Amino acid sequence: MSLKMKDLVLQSSESKSTILYYIKEGLLPQPSKPKPNVHLYDESCVQIIKFIKYLQHNFSYSIAEIKNIFKNNHFDFDGSFEMMLHSLELISGGKDAHCYDKETFLELVGFDEATLKQYQAQGYLFERANGFSSKEVEIAEILERAKSLGLDFCLIDAYVEDAKALAKKENAIGSDLLKEDNESHDARYELLFDLILTLKPYIFNMHTVQTHKHHITEAHTTKADK
Repeated sequence: MSLKMKDLVLQSSESKSTILYYIKEGLLPQPSKPKPNVHLYDESCVQIIKFIKYLQHNFSYSIAEIKNIFKNNHFDFDGSFEMMLHSLELISGGKDAHCYDKETFLELVGFDEATLKQYQAQGYLFERANGFSSKEVEIAEILERAKSLGLDFCLIDAYVEDAKALAKKENAIGSDLLKEDNESHDARYELLFDLILTLKPYIFNMHTVQTHKHHITEAHTTKADK
């Protein structure tokens, strides 16, 4: 299905000037021109525009960074759960869209392949479709610091087990929600992103804060009772 500009503006909630700018920058495909003065836009443009806005508003991505992402990745903007998973993998890799091969990655983080395989088997590190991103470099450095300071990895193992359990629930709920085809599809798609990327880390981190506050209060109360 093709859209006229006025329909694209209405469905994407974006201005005509911004849409034309996205086309100029190569973020949106050029419109078809079946006859003079008639420009028709692919319906996928609506999802692309919403994805661009999501990256800008929620993660402060610049147009240059988004262009780099689109250049180095293929997206099938069909609104499916598979598209959402691809997007999650991309966003979780950080703004740097560049990926390293295994040899370069190991050189950057300073450990051998045996250590990498161990971390992967334990669920601490992952190789993406294009290799290892800057996020994997950051995580590898954290793991090595934890090892050098003698941290008991039971905490990290607990993260992994909780993540696996949550991932199964997220996959089941997300797949079911996005199977339905109605007017609220886009809203549910955006909600899943916000639940996984924003609400989940907020709840986890704030519970850590609240537990710490509770322990401090208990310590003060115990001291006052003595």
